[in-house]
Amino acid sequence: MSTIEAKLVELGLPLPAAPPPVGSYAPVVRTGNLVMTSGQLPFIGKQMAFEGKVGSQLHEQDGWNAARICAVNALAQIKSCVGSLDKIRQIVRVEGYVHSAPEFRGQPHVLNGASELLVELFGDRGRHTRIAIGVAEMPLNAAIQLGLWVEVSE
Repeated sequence: MSTIEAKLVELGLPLPAAPPPVGSYAPVVRTGNLVMTSGQLPFIGKQMAFEGKVGSQLHEQDGWNAARICAVNALAQIKSCVGSLDKIRQIVRVEGYVHSAPEFRGQPHVLNGASELLVELFGDRGRHTRIAIGVAEMPLNAAIQLGLWVEVSE
């Protein structure tokens, strides 16, 4: 078990198997030392953990929790590609989409669920650029969709 996986277990967020894609696309791609995931949804196993719009059907804290699950699923995709999370040199970018109710403006706080987890796991290597966008509709009625870009060692 990698150091990062051990930290996830300590946090009660054990690394799952990489979720299968829900469409016709690659869930993770590596080019050189850059690894990018497709958008990850808040699945726990085959169950969507958080469905609906943040700010109406879901509270902001629900979105924060969903973002953490999405980040863990993205890490599972990266591990499936490179073999160990300890190969991650830098979290480069988090791209987050929040299924938002009209007038909801808390997308940055919601995506902090993922950002704070990545810094907790990786320290300074977890500090990243980020995009936080609110969207009117989401695939499978998911609360959050999140993609990661990371730099890995050889």
